[in-house]
Amino acid sequence: MAANIVGQSSGAEVEKHYWRLAKKLRCLRADSDQLREELNLLFDQLMAENYNNIFEPDMNIRAEDVCGLLKHATCLVPLSQEHLVIKLCQLIHHLLNQLKVIMDEQTLDVLVNYTAKALKVCSTWTHSDILLALSTVIYGNGPHCHQHLSDLLGEAGLLLHYSCPTQLNMELRRVALNCMANICLRMPGQPPLDDQYRGVCFQAFLKTLQSPKPPNTDDLFYCMVIQAALKGLQYCLSGGKWKFGGGEELGSVLAILKRLMFQGAPGVIVEWPDVLYPTPLPQCEGLSAPKPIVLPNYPEESKDVPVPGKPSKNKKRKSKGKGKKKSEESKGDEEGDVEKVPALQKDLGRQGARDEKPSAAFLYPSWKLNSSDSEFSDPEGNAQSKLRHNHGRVRQGALHCLLAVVKAVEKRTLYGYWSSFIPDSPTGGPPPLTLLTIILKDPSPKVRLCALQVLSVMLDGSRQFLAVAEDTASPRTSYTPFSFMLATAIRELHRTLSLALLAETSPQTLTQVIKCLAFLVSNAPYHRLRPGLLTQLWKQIRPYVRHRDVTVRVSVLTLYGALVTTQAPLPEVQLLLQQPDDGGNGSSTAGSFTPQQLVLSWRQRDGLSSPSRTTVTNTQWSSCTHSPRVPCTPGEEDSVRPWLLQLCVSLVTQPRESQSDSEGGGGGAALEPPPVRLEALQVLAHLVRGYFSLMQSCLFEIGQVSARCLGETDSSIQLHGAKLLEEFGTGIIQQYKADSSVLESLRVPISQVVQFWSEVLSGPLNRALQNEQHPTLQASACDTLSSILPQAFAQLPDKTQLMCITVLLGLTYVENYLVKTAAVRALGIYILFPCLREDVMFVADTANTILAALDDRSTNVRAKVAWSLGNLTDTLIVNMKSIGVDFQEELSDMLLLKMLQAATRASADKDRVKCNAVRALGNLLHFLRQCQMTRPTFQHPLEDAVRALVKTVQSEATMKVRWNACYALGNAFRNPALPLASAPWSDEAFSALCHVVTSCKNFKVRIKSAAALAVPAQRDYYGGTERFSCVWHSLAIALENSEDTNDFLEYRYSASLRHTLSHALLHLLSVSKTEDMPELGASLAGEEGRGIREHLIKYLQTKEEGKGGGEEEGERDSEGDAFHPQQRIGGLQETLLRLKGLEGGEEEESSKEVVVHFLEDLLKMCEEA
Repeated sequence: MAANIVGQSSGAEVEKHYWRLAKKLRCLRADSDQLREELNLLFDQLMAENYNNIFEPDMNIRAEDVCGLLKHATCLVPLSQEHLVIKLCQLIHHLLNQLKVIMDEQTLDVLVNYTAKALKVCSTWTHSDILLALSTVIYGNGPHCHQHLSDLLGEAGLLLHYSCPTQLNMELRRVALNCMANICLRMPGQPPLDDQYRGVCFQAFLKTLQSPKPPNTDDLFYCMVIQAALKGLQYCLSGGKWKFGGGEELGSVLAILKRLMFQGAPGVIVEWPDVLYPTPLPQCEGLSAPKPIVLPNYPEESKDVPVPGKPSKNKKRKSKGKGKKKSEESKGDEEGDVEKVPALQKDLGRQGARDEKPSAAFLYPSWKLNSSDSEFSDPEGNAQSKLRHNHGRVRQGALHCLLAVVKAVEKRTLYGYWSSFIPDSPTGGPPPLTLLTIILKDPSPKVRLCALQVLSVMLDGSRQFLAVAEDTASPRTSYTPFSFMLATAIRELHRTLSLALLAETSPQTLTQVIKCLAFLVSNAPYHRLRPGLLTQLWKQIRPYVRHRDVTVRVSVLTLYGALVTTQAPLPEVQLLLQQPDDGGNGSSTAGSFTPQQLVLSWRQRDGLSSPSRTTVTNTQWSSCTHSPRVPCTPGEEDSVRPWLLQLCVSLVTQPRESQSDSEGGGGGAALEPPPVRLEALQVLAHLVRGYFSLMQSCLFEIGQVSARCLGETDSSIQLHGAKLLEEFGTGIIQQYKADSSVLESLRVPISQVVQFWSEVLSGPLNRALQNEQHPTLQASACDTLSSILPQAFAQLPDKTQLMCITVLLGLTYVENYLVKTAAVRALGIYILFPCLREDVMFVADTANTILAALDDRSTNVRAKVAWSLGNLTDTLIVNMKSIGVDFQEELSDMLLLKMLQAATRASADKDRVKCNAVRALGNLLHFLRQCQMTRPTFQHPLEDAVRALVKTVQSEATMKVRWNACYALGNAFRNPALPLASAPWSDEAFSALCHVVTSCKNFKVRIKSAAALAVPAQRDYYGGTERFSCVWHSLAIALENSEDTNDFLEYRYSASLRHTLSHALLHLLSVSKTEDMPELGASLAGEEGRGIREHLIKYLQTKEEGKGGGEEEGERDSEGDAFHPQQRIGGLQETLLRLKGLEGGEEEESSKEVVVHFLEDLLKMCEEA
């Protein structure tokens, strides 16, 4: 009675009672006459209280007070008083467990020392409670107990003794394993346990799981021992980097876990292997070119799995027990409790089984459907229920361990074991026991959830492995290729997860099924598979968008996002998006539910019958609504808006009819919950990015949705609205790129783009740009501004253009690095706009802004500023070529000097900044005029700039930085005013380029350096004969060694390297003078000349340049020329004529004859070829 009264008292009263008892305990001394009785009473009273902070939130008992109390208690209880020792251990467990005390190191040391000594001194019957206290003390404190670990986990360690499989006391064994598991547990921010002791624990857990059940052992107790070992194994694998030992250790662990995944599953009687062996993976099977896919109708695929809502063909079966369905779903999902399948879904499952191969009849076995315990008497039934419960926990623990293994093992290693957990062949007989079996048939929703989590992690990041899957070709009869086996595994995953989607009743597990499908869709190569899989899935998940549970609806949208993202644009998905709604006729893919009915059944429609009604009720754009006054985008008149687009728009903008179970009650026509709306906006963004040609007809509608989102108060909704605008703007820019394959008649007309952005910029986007409370939104709005089509920007009203520029210039001075980065990036894009780049004032303002931001303390900001500076200097070069000296004269000399000095400083920054800083330096050195270079104020900065480029070329920076530096030197050499012949830094520049062209391991750096050496247009720029000879021999050596590399990946650039080197050598011959002939003649007459001749002939006859690899950001293409072979031969003939006209001394004449003869041979061989 007293305990009940205390239990019902408030937290303040419990706290007061605790302090009173603690004070009494602290007053006790070890020499007290009645110490034993008083301790016994105080311990009982302290343990009678409920200190759980969850139930008593207003209770405030400090951790240091509890630690002091327990330390004092250990001084009062001698180890000889075993009953008091047990009471104290129970008190330690009670206080630490309920109050969640974080102990200091001294308390930890005292309590571990006390319990460890108690295990050595006290009788065996006390050890269970002592081990329980020790387990609580060391929970998550393993790394801090290093001085005690040798006693606990050494060769004769107490925990190893009690956890040994020969230990007959199951309770002691279980608690000892729990202790070891808690030692291995790693809390966030803590260092991992020492590998030595983690290995000892791992072997102990493994040995426990491998050992058979001792005879005459109760199944329930044995289950609890297995659970403790599984928990410990999970903590071991999750406690830091883990490497499995050599041999068969990984296979042994996986075999054990696979066996325990089916622990206690009725009807599963299998001889389990001791070790799982990996399937050898193909080493050289490459990706064949995907076969052209013809998209037929999919009658067979659509029959595999019935769609919810479709009437069952077996009309004689009537569902029973509908009244129980709700109560059964609302029960707690206890592990091992058999979940009853609603009659409707049983019928669906049976229907699916009839349509599938024979293995699908295994979907609902008797041990899932027959859940009654009426055959047992009450005591026996209770025992059976407990045993089922613990078997479920074993299966759950095994799956948690498997999840830890999947995360700990390298993915490539794990791929070899996929076939043990995912079937890779059609099931023609008894189906294999895999993760899919558990997903379909385990009675516990929590176990099914764990299996789905494991499968999701296995699928996540498997794109490269699954990329070889293919079944579009005719099947071979002699053998089954690995690509076909993978394709079969993908199809089996689709089939199983589709069946699970139909049969699942637990909302949490259903959510994970849909997430797992999203991982599968994101990683499978559907362009290499027979079409139909995505069509079936698209139709099957469609009804789930009306599910009452919010998380299910969100996951369905995530899956739709994966469908429209994978290998976009995918022909099969494109057809699905173009399919019109059936309007509820008999051929509807969703059975008796049309898409409109599916949406209308759960959201407010205000009397309208289609989700395609006007989507913006507030803040409408009167000038942009679809009406006869608004011109239609190409194809809009005869196109149907995709159902998915309609759904997402209505989810974002329309009120719902009623709240779901997970949302709680509430009045008024509220919008969808934020997670649903955010996911719908992401799907819209994916649609625009992957299928822009289908979405462009909804230009103004999407603009309305974005405006509606930007006008709301939720910053997340605003952010996604801005990103949707950015995606649409980017899609329009892609259509208008010079290399775009989109016909002009199919592009969004410029007039509509102008109208679209005029409305956007006059609406809430402007407010988002000035929203200082949400810097992320400001940054996203800047990105949106940068996605305006340049041609459309030029036609915007002047005040709108001025607003964009002014806002961006101002935001570069904001302290927040996200906003500053986005604003600087946008300016770096605007500076390339044809309508702005010739405006000297805008160029000057942008330059000053960039210079001010280049000293920012954030590396991210400086990197983007350097990129914008590179773009700005690109604009200077474009204007110099198009406008000429007039533009150069208008630009301030002082501004150019500041830019040159700032870029030089930035070239010493981190590589992310440096790669674009050197690009800017090359452009500036190319842009400077003769009159500027001769001024004293420019001479020293000019020398510093060139030396910065030389230093970068010779440095150990990343290869991208070095090849940009080589390109920058070549760009500088294009300036005829640069004093290459006389400047003291000229020797350093040529020497650096000659060094890297022969010695750098990266072929792209060699290509750029060779191209730079071929830039000087006159012989005088190469300096004296010695320097010219050095350049020639360097290029010749580089050509000879153009295939020497240990890196296989560099071979793709070898053809481009030889092409560029050949061009450079011919260029040197074309500018050579009489004094160069002795060196050239000696080179061409010897062994070096024979190698040069062979490569030059190939170069002169090659039609294509033979480049390899694409260009990267900041990189520019300057290797070689793009002339036709006839033009190259014509250039060689001109060189030959010029050399014949040279006059010199006797030695020069004889050497000239060698060179002339060499070139004549080249021409003759080209003519013969």
